[in-house]
Amino acid sequence: MQVILLERVEKLGQMGDEVRVKDGFARNFLLPKKKALRATKANREYFQGQKTQLEAHNLERKKDADAIAKKLDGKSFTLIRQAGDRGQLYGSVSPRDIADVMEKGGFKVDRHQVSISVAIKAIGLFTIPVVLHPEVKVNVTINVARSEDEAERQARGEDVLAGRTEAEEAKVAAEELFEEGAGPKPEATEEAEA
Repeated sequence: MQVILLERVEKLGQMGDEVRVKDGFARNFLLPKKKALRATKANREYFQGQKTQLEAHNLERKKDADAIAKKLDGKSFTLIRQAGDRGQLYGSVSPRDIADVMEKGGFKVDRHQVSISVAIKAIGLFTIPVVLHPEVKVNVTINVARSEDEAERQARGEDVLAGRTEAEEAKVAAEELFEEGAGPKPEATEEAEA
């Protein structure tokens, strides 16, 4: 299907470009989201008549996105989640979770603006791109941890899993070495001294 883009679409084109896309992509995404019009004679004339208004509206949205981007770029947000001993989450972190924590931090971001390519299923620090406008993209850091204390340690650069597992392994090794009841008894040592 031939369409006229009403705004910049990543990997497709700029505003005003006439591009050929698959029918499903146009019907299910571009047309319902008002990102494009079918390339008909009437729509071409409509676009030419509305071009200056569309460009002005796009410029206004870009200005707003730039203002938010200056405040948001490089920010860090903490998500507390339940996880196993090895740091594996009981579930995953979704774009909606990230948008919610950013909203609590004072930034109005839609979940569709959070771009996660791979699901977050473990604790740690993750750099997530946020697309505020087709031409404005910023990165935020999401700190996924089991507790506030662990989040602070991760933010300082500590590997909370390595330290915890080494300590657990040392404890298990010590318990195996010194089983309860093993070793010298206090009564036995007193008799030997006497």
